[in-house]
Amino acid sequence: MWRWFKKNDKHEIEARKNILRSILLFKEVDDHTLIRIARVLETHNLRKEEVLFNKGDKDYSLYIVVAGKVKAHVETHTFAIFGPNQYFGEYSLLDSTARSTSVTALEDTQLLRLNQKQFYEFLYKIPSLSRALLLGLVWRLRDYNVLESELTAKNIEIKRQKEELEVQRKELEQLNQMKDKFFAIIAHDLKNPFSTVLSLSELLAKEFSNFDPENIHLFIEQIYKYSNKTFNLLENLLQWSMLQTGRLTPKPQNANLADAINETIDLMRGSAQQKGIALFWENPTDCFAFYDVNMITTVIRNLISNAIKFTGENGKITVRVNAEGENYRVSISDTGVGIPPEVIEKLFRIDSNPTTLGTNEESGTGLGLILCREFVEKNGGSISVTSQVGVGSTFHFTIPRFDKRS
Repeated sequence: MWRWFKKNDKHEIEARKNILRSILLFKEVDDHTLIRIARVLETHNLRKEEVLFNKGDKDYSLYIVVAGKVKAHVETHTFAIFGPNQYFGEYSLLDSTARSTSVTALEDTQLLRLNQKQFYEFLYKIPSLSRALLLGLVWRLRDYNVLESELTAKNIEIKRQKEELEVQRKELEQLNQMKDKFFAIIAHDLKNPFSTVLSLSELLAKEFSNFDPENIHLFIEQIYKYSNKTFNLLENLLQWSMLQTGRLTPKPQNANLADAINETIDLMRGSAQQKGIALFWENPTDCFAFYDVNMITTVIRNLISNAIKFTGENGKITVRVNAEGENYRVSISDTGVGIPPEVIEKLFRIDSNPTTLGTNEESGTGLGLILCREFVEKNGGSISVTSQVGVGSTFHFTIPRFDKRS
């Protein structure tokens, strides 16, 4: 427990003067004036949890903590805690407005009080006090400015960290979706064709002599069909995984887009003819662009393959290329079954990517369109689709006509 000062005690006055000297508000005040102020200071004692004043009270005084500790608060929210040789309420010496917070003792506390009336009397009698106190207030404001600057810097850092955490959260969410998609493909889309190939090859191995040439030929065709499908799936999986791990990066070059389109049409024409589908490029012409040949060829192949899958017998698939400013727009249109609006919204999203059987019950993983989107975007373009159920669909993608980096 501290020693309580006695009224007008010489040691008490000296101790009060030293307390006044130790705080910024009176930093520039001379000793003679400090002693005069020390004599009129009132001692105010609080017990633990006792309230000094409440928010809204008209208490116009400066308080200095001699010993103990108090908190400035509004209900349960604490704004500041003041301990020995700290002060509060200096603005109440000049501003006659109600208190904006309550002050309560956190432990037994001794305070010194200078009220507004006494303060005005000193200002009138000692003109130099105004300048000294003004300098003290400037020091106080400088402290506030430093504190505000530090708080601002910390808030900016907290905001930056929050943004980084949000980015990491989204990345983890996407990685989790990719993991789920990957396992779904492994568990279903790879297992089924392998099961079929194993079953057919086992039959051939065990019962080869019991089958006529026509059935053997049919089995071999089925094995080829499912093996080819599985190989294409594995190729897509490999490219997709390499993209996610950063091992597959675009290597753009100036190349003729016509070569990629013609080669893909020649490759896919046999599949189209089996369903009686007309596959052609409308108004073919040379169109040099700046792109990764392998990536964009994969995009064209996937989009034409999808068009064949979802177009019925005697349908039509048309490829178009149009120059639009700095880009080429490649469009692949079909007269197929079309896509409902609610499905279009999910086509390029890995978290809810739908899979639909083709007109001849052809199955897929939904991975192809996701791969198309990533390949197109890696090449500086964009991909979209327009469709009408029962009429057909058109997939569009763009690629730069020239190197935009130069």
